[in-house]
Amino acid sequence: MLSVQNLSITNIADQRPLLKNCSFTLAGTERLAVIGEEGDGKSALLKAICDPDSLDDWAEVTGRVSLSGERIGYLPQEAPTNWGDLSVDQLFRKDKAFSATNPATLSALCRRLQLDPELCRRGTPFGLLSGGERVRLRLLLLLCREPTLLILDEPGNDLDLDALETLEHFLLSCNLPVLYVSHDETLLSRTATQVLHLESIHGRVEPRWTWTKVPYADYVSNRRNALDRQEDQWQQERREKRARDERFRKIEDAVARAQANISRQDPHGGRLLKKKMKAVKSLEHRFAREDSEGTERPWEEFPMFAVFHDIQPIPAGKGVIDLNLPVLEVDGRTLAQDVQLRVRGPEKVLIVGPNGCGKTTLLREIERRLQNERSLRTALMPQRYEELLDNEKTPVELLHTDGTKEQLTYIRTALGAMKLTQDEIQHPIRGLSGGQKAKVLLLRLMLAKPDVLLADEPTRNLSPLSAPVMRELLTTFPGAVICVTHDRVLMEDWPGRVLRLTENGLVRV
Repeated sequence: MLSVQNLSITNIADQRPLLKNCSFTLAGTERLAVIGEEGDGKSALLKAICDPDSLDDWAEVTGRVSLSGERIGYLPQEAPTNWGDLSVDQLFRKDKAFSATNPATLSALCRRLQLDPELCRRGTPFGLLSGGERVRLRLLLLLCREPTLLILDEPGNDLDLDALETLEHFLLSCNLPVLYVSHDETLLSRTATQVLHLESIHGRVEPRWTWTKVPYADYVSNRRNALDRQEDQWQQERREKRARDERFRKIEDAVARAQANISRQDPHGGRLLKKKMKAVKSLEHRFAREDSEGTERPWEEFPMFAVFHDIQPIPAGKGVIDLNLPVLEVDGRTLAQDVQLRVRGPEKVLIVGPNGCGKTTLLREIERRLQNERSLRTALMPQRYEELLDNEKTPVELLHTDGTKEQLTYIRTALGAMKLTQDEIQHPIRGLSGGQKAKVLLLRLMLAKPDVLLADEPTRNLSPLSAPVMRELLTTFPGAVICVTHDRVLMEDWPGRVLRLTENGLVRV
């Protein structure tokens, strides 16, 4: 059993607490999903359990982690950087646990992961494998060590639909306790039996955590209902406060007028009015104290569609692109043939397909062609945000392009509503999480007022609480949208065409 008691994590640089007195247990075959907004300490929590020494440079950790003799299988977000140039067979030959695993056990593990055993013996550089292949191979190495507890940090990142379904099957059938971080809402809904929700409230200066032993979908529903009740209670208290304040002001004004008009020849009346005014002030202090103890309004995620409130809709009949591509290739390798795509007006097109099929290459070709269309403004949201973000600039420096006070005020308001703190918007972008960078980039793109939005995996770095807002933006954007994704919820809710990229071109799903 894993037992965490009063675990606290504090950022040494600014003394901001990421986690405070967090406690939970995990045993049996329970699957505990850790969710939360970007930068709220999910990965730090996993490291504090598995590898606390890795936090020494930037965080202070207190509390108790008890593993009761468990053997942890820890999968960090990224493979070691030196793996990229090594071949798969080199990596596996030097792994002692893999070498010690007998062939029958190894074959059984590969079947559980739906992995071709021959992949372990290939000379293919690890960095050239698909996202699904890399995750499966890393899980295989973990399982060869015979762990009794799995801790996985974003195992679904960069996986295509088939690989995600394989991961789901593995989590459901591994018969081990699993603590994992994920942004994939479908994965969470199908696999999580418990939820640990990490939050930062009051301007992201105070951490809060919620541990609940219910499935993810139930937690989301319960949380939504609780927030709605809290909002209703806040609204009711606001109405009562306005009515109370109106009555109070009338009493205060009446006493003040009486004091101003009382004759000096009536000292007794003056003393009574003075006592009455003192009582009025005492009542005012009591009201202020009651207001400070009242219901707090729930802080919802920023409605991202507000960033294109002044973008003009693209005319319905206007041609956006007529793509007729005989061959889609990269580095001389043919990915697809006869790729055709015709987009008109504010159409919404979603492109799906397995890793390595050429979706990003196709999106880049579409961008290249649209750049020559002078009547349309195009914005691309790439997978690698660094392509468009200067990591050495602050978010405000990057976004404040016209020098006006109005734009500066809007930028600060939008960034604050997107849950970036004043400290975060005044420090270099390199210190932001992936999801926070996505929000900054999105705001930059919208300030350019594009007619066409191209998006490559736009929800991949967003938490399951932020991703719905991004999906709303994509589906309600007034211009045309061409989006590449593995997001299964986005596919289900998409208002336009969903196309799969195959070797023979784009086919309707």
